[in-house]
Amino acid sequence: MSEFKRIPPEQAQALREQGALVVDIRDPQTYALNHIKGAQHLDNHNIADFIRAADLDAPVIVACYHGNSSQSAAAYLVSQGFSDVYSLDGGFELWRTTYPAETATGNSQ
Repeated sequence: MSEFKRIPPEQAQALREQGALVVDIRDPQTYALNHIKGAQHLDNHNIADFIRAADLDAPVIVACYHGNSSQSAAAYLVSQGFSDVYSLDGGFELWRTTYPAETATGNSQ
């Protein structure tokens, strides 16, 4: 896979159930208020550590507010060697209306 794929929440949920990692690139305060269960917060301060520690072949789903910024972040991860990257269409806003029980609050995953 040389490019990321855009996927709807239903496909993201299926990948999540198979062990895909979800990364949330929204601001830390918004992430703390509500995020996809198990999602890891990713920003400019921790992305280098994330990339160093990551399995570049493991599936990664990038989520933002509405599915726009996640496309740039997904493209960046691909450029850093990740081979299985997805951008969540509709972002967290569509996710929480589709899977309201699959969200969490606080700073932990």
